[in-house]
Amino acid sequence: MHYLTVSLSHKNSDVALREKFTYTDEQKENCLQNLLQSEAISEAMILATCNRVELYGCCSDIDSALEHMLYLLTSKSGLTKEFIKETAEIVDDSSAIHHLFAVASSIDSMVVGETQIAGQLKDAFKFSQEKGFSSQKMSRAVEHAFKTAAKVRNFTEISSKPVSVASVAIAQVKEKVSNLAGKKALVIGVGEMSEICAKHLISDGVETYITNRTKEKATHLANACGAKVYEFGDLHKAVNEFDIIFTATSAQYPIITDDMVEDVEFERFWFDLAIPRDIEMTHKESIYLFSIDDIKDVVDANRAQREQDVRKAHGIVGRSVVAFYEWLDALNVEPMIKEIYLKANKAVEAEMARALKKGFIPEECAYEAQKMANQAIKRFLHDMTKKMRAVSTEAKSDSMTGAMQYMLNSENDNIPDKYKHYIKKD
Repeated sequence: MHYLTVSLSHKNSDVALREKFTYTDEQKENCLQNLLQSEAISEAMILATCNRVELYGCCSDIDSALEHMLYLLTSKSGLTKEFIKETAEIVDDSSAIHHLFAVASSIDSMVVGETQIAGQLKDAFKFSQEKGFSSQKMSRAVEHAFKTAAKVRNFTEISSKPVSVASVAIAQVKEKVSNLAGKKALVIGVGEMSEICAKHLISDGVETYITNRTKEKATHLANACGAKVYEFGDLHKAVNEFDIIFTATSAQYPIITDDMVEDVEFERFWFDLAIPRDIEMTHKESIYLFSIDDIKDVVDANRAQREQDVRKAHGIVGRSVVAFYEWLDALNVEPMIKEIYLKANKAVEAEMARALKKGFIPEECAYEAQKMANQAIKRFLHDMTKKMRAVSTEAKSDSMTGAMQYMLNSENDNIPDKYKHYIKKD
């Protein structure tokens, strides 16, 4: 079994290219269904954010699985297979696991240390698992990715001052506007990014409004943040009334266009944090329009400040990848079954030697007695080992094999640390 990842992110593609790979939930489900139509792919997951779209797969044949992934991405985007292959980051096995762990730890993010990616990865896996596209193999990798991310947070200062794309966008506003107090801002959308923007704006004394197609959701977020609600139907008026607009919706087409924009006597600062973009407008001197890729200067400064922690984090990720593969090897049920039988046979031999020494069994009966004991052991172990093989492909097998590892080790000091979390202490 192999792990395979195809990644188009802020590192290798701009916002215009990433827009071609946006998925609604229905489209994600269809894509996952199509991925599993390949005989080479047994499990799959899609991670889609404003900065990346990534296909993750568990496969039996890397070349065949990759061809299928590239075919689906070509069909989605209209781009050639050769272009996608040259542009995307394509990694397999330990490199794919390293990539996943780095993504979960936010050291692969545009904003290093940002706090949103963990939730986005969790949602991506949950969606795939609940729809039946991910099981044991993907679960193992994602679970260890979160453990690695926790280690990075605990042993570095990478997330000591939580940041996000939204908070970096706010920093851009402060660079352009010397005094935010007295300004009016409109936040379009009710997702996590919108919430972060609204809270930052309100804390800086900005009169902040929330709008959304579903007014109930806008009201809920506004109440939670201390903002006001703006009617979504009046969006064509808002673009000419507000000093600052942040938009981060899941709309599949622009919600602000040229025909809505009028000339006004004040400067406007618009931040389009959506993929695909919410704003489609030709250049206007009085409007400063920023997309997700236009915050690079602040992003680079953030990375420079955290460079030492990033190096530490990469070390943690690298060691975690090695530990993960050692763990996978140890979870192989067949060596365990073999060891169970070896220990059982040694026990029979020891008891036979004791019985002969004590005179419990005549020498001439020793062969038949040992043969009978071995047969009894095989009969006793048959159902247990059969069940071990049966559950070895299920998600719950990890706890079972971890416990078996504990029981098979005669000296507790020999138990690897990676198994100790399976053992419940009194």
